[in-house]
Amino acid sequence: MSPEEEAPEPCAIPQCGGQAVRHLALAEARKVFPVLAEKGHRAPLCRDHYREWKKSTKEARKLARLGW
Repeated sequence: MSPEEEAPEPCAIPQCGGQAVRHLALAEARKVFPVLAEKGHRAPLCRDHYREWKKSTKEARKLARLGW
């Protein structure tokens, strides 16, 4: 089965139902969405929830980059 033929993966956020477009480390996603299940190491997120994660962690990610 080619990647184009795979079934779309659902978003990991309960009651979302959106199609996952990004995958984050579960620990990173839990910083914003503590309701995620303990299943696996990656959290698939839909576009809206990925944007919410980006906005919520923007300052922390910026400070982490400054430490390089």
